[in-house]
Amino acid sequence: MKPQANRPQTALLSAAKVAALRARFERCQEEIRKLDWLSEGSVSENHPGTWRWTRKVKAQTVTVALSTAQAEAFAAAIANHRRLEKLIQEMRALSQTYLLEAIPGPMRRRPQKSS
Repeated sequence: MKPQANRPQTALLSAAKVAALRARFERCQEEIRKLDWLSEGSVSENHPGTWRWTRKVKAQTVTVALSTAQAEAFAAAIANHRRLEKLIQEMRALSQTYLLEAIPGPMRRRPQKSS
């Protein structure tokens, strides 16, 4: 669709800015590809030498006893999950910037000043 000729468009992002957004988006994709196992929840020491993994399931807190090796693996998986969530949040922000500022859209009304 073409913008109407009698309506001025707001300035769109430059090609360099679009390229920078795309490059950062692709770096996020690469980081996601490198992530290993994922898990939600938290790991804590129950008693010296014993560990527990806690998470929510259907609004209920569920706790599972873990060995030291399992606790280490879960801690890494939880860190990966948190990194994934941050990457997704960043990718969403990059996408919204591109979609709103690089593609022509309708004229937006200026807020009216109150008297």
